[in-house]
Amino acid sequence: MATNQLNTGANTFESKIGGLTVRGQAHSLSAWFVLALRLMMGYAFLAAGWAKIAAAEPFDAAGYLTNAVPAASPMVGVFHWMGTTPWFVDVVNVAVPWGELFIGLALLVGAFVRLAAFFGAFMMAMFYFGNWTVEHGVINGDFAYMLVFLAVAAFGAGYILGLDTLIARYEVGGEALVERYPALQYILG
Repeated sequence: MATNQLNTGANTFESKIGGLTVRGQAHSLSAWFVLALRLMMGYAFLAAGWAKIAAAEPFDAAGYLTNAVPAASPMVGVFHWMGTTPWFVDVVNVAVPWGELFIGLALLVGAFVRLAAFFGAFMMAMFYFGNWTVEHGVINGDFAYMLVFLAVAAFGAGYILGLDTLIARYEVGGEALVERYPALQYILG
């Protein structure tokens, strides 16, 4: 018997945007793949951040910001401004290595995953425009990693063998933290 209804359950998801509704049903192994993506990106970012922090020479983004960004990049002027503005270079020199380290750590332990994934996606978007090359199309590794971060956030990867589950359930005054402070749903998960 054919049916037009989708079975509802734990592996079913639906989203409505601008009058368009999409529905899907994840495979039972999907949680493992989402976990693998979270751990992969966590390790990659933790390692990249630690390499910059522990390097013999201090991390300095000025040369990259002013000289390495291709002239064809739609944000070449923004990167040049960033690289020639001393206070901004100082911020970037701290934000990039420590941001990578903390994003990686958050993803590995599964704490504040949506917040970490947002900043990871933002960093990858900046790397995408900074490494701009479209000879083989507009999709490259930086763009793909940005989408991985967004998928990790969208699928609530912090709730899969992560500390976000414990944080969300932590009780304050007899009420779960995420129920008491609903905005945490945008940070946890």
